[in-house]
Amino acid sequence: MEFKFGSGVIMLPPLHISILTIIIIFFLVRWSKQLETRRFTVFIYFIISTYITPIYSSSSEEGDFQLWFPLGFVLIFFYLYRSERYHSSKMKASLLGLSIAIYQLIRHYIS
Repeated sequence: MEFKFGSGVIMLPPLHISILTIIIIFFLVRWSKQLETRRFTVFIYFIISTYITPIYSSSSEEGDFQLWFPLGFVLIFFYLYRSERYHSSKMKASLLGLSIAIYQLIRHYIS
């Protein structure tokens, strides 16, 4: 989506991406209000949970293959599982981050 203003243009992502971004921000703000202290940690857990990394790589004459894995979510999950600072809002934010990581995985394998 683009908006032209004279000689300038503002480029925005597709409509479905913009709507999902607004919904994600709404949920993160709502869950951060459930915490008494350190409300920003919900956003940090979300951002870390979206990280994916290749864990296996192979190349042949036919092409390259990389097996990607949502490492950020696994790290956050084990940290929250072992931590005394566990709160359901943090787990919800990391699960939301996992959904974004899965979306990234699907986009990576399709393209």
